[in-house]
Amino acid sequence: MNRIPRTAVTDLVVLSVLSLLAILGYETSFGDLDFLVAALAGLVVGTLAAVLGTLLRLGVLTTVVLGLAMYFVLGTPFTMPDSAIFVVLPSLTSLAGLAIGAVYGWADILTIGTPVEAPYYVAVVPYVAAWAVALAGSMLVLRWLPRRRTVVRSAVILIGPVLLFVSGILLGTDEAFYAGVRGVAFAVIALVWLAWRRGSDVETDAAGARRLRNQKLRGSAVVVAGAVAIGAVAGLAVAPVAPERFVLRDQVVPPFDPLEFASPLAGFRNYTKDLAEEPLFTITGLEPGDTVRLATMNSYTGRLWNVAGPGDSDDDGGYAITGQTLPRPPLAELGSSRSIEVEVAGYDDVWLPTVGYGSELRLEDAGSTEREGDLRYNAAAGTAVLTSGIGEGTRYRLDADTQVEPSDEDLADVPIASIELPPVENVPDVVTAKGAEYAGDAATPIEQLRNIERGLKTNGFLSHGLASDSVASRAGHGADRLIELFTRSSMVGDEEQYAAAMALMVRQLGYPARVVMGFAPEIGEDQESVEVLGEDVTAWVEVPFEGVGWVSFRPTPDEVDAPQEQTPKPKSEPQPQVRQPPRAEAVEDDLLSTVEIDDTDDEDKDRPFKVPGWVWVATASLGIPLAIVFLPMLFVAMAKERRRRKRRSRENEIAAAAAWDELIDRYAELGFEPPERSSRLQTARALERQAVEQGVVSTADPGALRLTSLAASVDRDVFDGQQVASETVVKRWSEADAAAAAVTAAVGRSRRLIARYRMHRRR
Repeated sequence: MNRIPRTAVTDLVVLSVLSLLAILGYETSFGDLDFLVAALAGLVVGTLAAVLGTLLRLGVLTTVVLGLAMYFVLGTPFTMPDSAIFVVLPSLTSLAGLAIGAVYGWADILTIGTPVEAPYYVAVVPYVAAWAVALAGSMLVLRWLPRRRTVVRSAVILIGPVLLFVSGILLGTDEAFYAGVRGVAFAVIALVWLAWRRGSDVETDAAGARRLRNQKLRGSAVVVAGAVAIGAVAGLAVAPVAPERFVLRDQVVPPFDPLEFASPLAGFRNYTKDLAEEPLFTITGLEPGDTVRLATMNSYTGRLWNVAGPGDSDDDGGYAITGQTLPRPPLAELGSSRSIEVEVAGYDDVWLPTVGYGSELRLEDAGSTEREGDLRYNAAAGTAVLTSGIGEGTRYRLDADTQVEPSDEDLADVPIASIELPPVENVPDVVTAKGAEYAGDAATPIEQLRNIERGLKTNGFLSHGLASDSVASRAGHGADRLIELFTRSSMVGDEEQYAAAMALMVRQLGYPARVVMGFAPEIGEDQESVEVLGEDVTAWVEVPFEGVGWVSFRPTPDEVDAPQEQTPKPKSEPQPQVRQPPRAEAVEDDLLSTVEIDDTDDEDKDRPFKVPGWVWVATASLGIPLAIVFLPMLFVAMAKERRRRKRRSRENEIAAAAAWDELIDRYAELGFEPPERSSRLQTARALERQAVEQGVVSTADPGALRLTSLAASVDRDVFDGQQVASETVVKRWSEADAAAAAVTAAVGRSRRLIARYRMHRRR
């Protein structure tokens, strides 16, 4: 077994310290230093795999396979402890996460809102990055650098930590994590290490070595002083400000597009008609006056209000993947806090009911771990989406802060915030005219907005289009419906029409505005939980004020008794009698609707016994690590058997020589080092000497391995010029097998196991 030189240990420590300084740049993405547990584990696992490969004399490929096995077997408790079996053993979920995170985690982390906490495998990114750099760098330090220690070779070792440093910048945010301190420390350590290692292979006497050491100390001190001076002075002078910092997340558009789902406002009447008395969800922790936010819409096409697509506006913010910690809103004056718990009953959609602007959201129902990657959150809108859908039984907890609602006096001198929203299209002229009429000659934005709100509220009437309403009200908020709203003798509609109309009026005045849909349940004092029904649905308008946030306006009237429209009856005029054709009988089949019969239960009855899920999980958890360990062994064994058959099938004299080649390969696979260019007798003596030095055979009986006699016999078979008999070939192979078996039994169990992974071909 090889030993690790002291100089190599120092090199490994330097490599690990530089890698740790580099990976600290990931802090801006993860928001805290918890990711360091995974990063440190990656450094230890990668370095340990390289060291074991060197100590056990494994080949490069075998060491890489060993590193992969250790990556999967040891990575679970440091990256996905919640998915581990008995805290430390890998499960099917964690093994899949280790593979998926290594391949797709780099792309996912760029679309996740910071701090990054989801999907569940996101911690694999720093783990696999540190593991790869540590494994490759340590193998170079232990195998390649000692052959010829030069400055160029030492500089190659630094490529891995430098790439790790750059990845921390590119995957981070506009705010760097102690960039100056980390950069200076990285440069100082790297330069001092290069300077100290330079000339280390020069042989000198004691006095020369002392002079060389003093020279290195002085040079290192100069390097440190220069690096600190340049990093502290010149670095600060030329360092870019935060907005100019290039990070990949600013160049990547989040892949989630909310336009894939129907506009929530289009289904408003479904709540008031079909789900009016249906319990949708139960919320614990609300206070009187709170409204539940469902979706925010700031794009109008002439047919409906909808959520803006990614990158369509400054306000959309992008629905980014997020973990439990939610990003803070860019424009909001936050007030009192809420901590609510939501349990879904009859509600079935992708939009999560929320309150205010969330700070932390945790899914708590069964299977929530697997669905964490489906959660998207828009900090600017304060709304969340679960792409896999919300249904009965979904439970989650939300910590949030509510928007402060200042008085009109406080907003008198506050301008409207400058926010770019998607353009509204196909706005009816009557809406623009009514907006200007209601706004009047008000001098301030808040007065104009209150005038519009008041005009709609006092001149209109409320109707959900139910049979009990005194006046019919058509659903929808397209251009035709809004024209009807303002051209009838009386304005009649509900929150859908009034909120849509006011938002368009405000947009036509040149102000940004958006429509918010949600629920406004009645909440009593000291009421612990509230059951939200479909009839609690509502909609309102929000307009942003500079430095304050989005202020809400509710233009829906309270008056429900709209006057009946008087339509004069036309005078009846006698018409000539016309013989009517006989009435066609209704075809009975046309009155019937097809019904699909679900025969799933019958199919389930015919199915054989179903294996429980835990059996598959346990089988995969044990089978994958076992496959990683034993499949390479199986492939190597098959290759060795193929090599042996090929050698035995040669001509007699060549087959006799091949028996010796097979024996030497067996020795090499057991960790011995046969000379590359030497005769058979020289090779035999060299291997016997190695066996004595390694304690495989006793010094008193170095010929116990019978290599010298076998080498001499093979030389006679090959060089005496006589035809080699088949019996002689069989005898040589038997002698070679016996010698191989003897040394295999003598080397020990660990070397026999490692030999199963080796495949050595003599040149």
